[in-house]
Amino acid sequence: MLNRLFPSRTLALYTARMFILRTLAFLAGLTLILMKLDLLGESARILAVPGNGEAEIWKYVSIRTPQIIALFLPFSVLLATLLTFMTLNQNSEITIFKAAGISAHQILAPLMLAGLLIAMVNFAFNERFLVRANYEYDRWKAAEYKPLPPENRSGREVWVRAGADLWHAAGVEGEGAGTLLKDVTVYDREDDRLVEIVRAAEATPDSRGWTLSMVRRFEVATGRQDMLPKLNMISSATPQQFTTLGVNADHLPFWELAPAIRALDAAGKPTDQLVAKLNHKISGPLSAVLMPLLGAVAAFGLARSGKLFVRAVAGLALGFAFFVADNFAMAMADFGTYPPWAAAWAPFLLFLLVGESLLFRTEE
Repeated sequence: MLNRLFPSRTLALYTARMFILRTLAFLAGLTLILMKLDLLGESARILAVPGNGEAEIWKYVSIRTPQIIALFLPFSVLLATLLTFMTLNQNSEITIFKAAGISAHQILAPLMLAGLLIAMVNFAFNERFLVRANYEYDRWKAAEYKPLPPENRSGREVWVRAGADLWHAAGVEGEGAGTLLKDVTVYDREDDRLVEIVRAAEATPDSRGWTLSMVRRFEVATGRQDMLPKLNMISSATPQQFTTLGVNADHLPFWELAPAIRALDAAGKPTDQLVAKLNHKISGPLSAVLMPLLGAVAAFGLARSGKLFVRAVAGLALGFAFFVADNFAMAMADFGTYPPWAAAWAPFLLFLLVGESLLFRTEE
């Protein structure tokens, strides 16, 4: 099987090494240039905060660099693919490979395998470094580059919908049967009409709903207000709905995002957008495997037209069309228009078929 894919170990290593070195060169160049441009735009805002200095500038660089690398690695792979194929074509090496009986797929196989290696490294980098950089960057930028206080995850404010009713808790402690809601407000609604407003100092779950303490109940229709020491309120609101935190897929690695999605789903909260991003954590890096196939136009040509520059532009257009389709599908998933699995995988599968079709039509 390996002999069929790689009829020559020397040629396979030669093309794969050429492809990987060009990818790293493009990535390093793009990262340095774009990091400098980004720093020029943000350094004034960082230094405008009293007490900020050189240390904060380097902190910004350390946070933004993983984001820039993750953003432009697929583009670097595309550019490296085109440059590799253009070099091989211009030096007539593709012609020599074909004359030696090596098929187009066999020429592409080392590059696609190298792309798979890049995809694996990209996935590990994203889940180890990028998610942490995203979290720190979003918090620091929201604070306008001021020193961040220690994060407090207790006492968080929560809104929950249970049927037609709305619940608001100024603070939540514990979990499961030991959940304690503080400063609770319940907006009791029927047929989209507000019936009463119930406020309580605390609420704990019971077998039929919640037990509220130190209650003030206001009836909208009559304007009557009652003060009650305790009130047993029947409700479909569950403790999991209050204790399940909001999830940002960009801030969690794959192995933490998957159980968080399951917890949200068990609490009855929407998860389609998160499922799409969970799948895209895999399909996104795999674009490195797809780029050699889309860039093969620069190697083998459109009906052997001989116009190398035109073929390179065609390969570049195919690669950018994939990125546009991928971003469009994920945006549609955010709006709930696309199913999450289709949003993450449909562009990859579509352009895989497009690339294979072009390759078979022109070369095989």
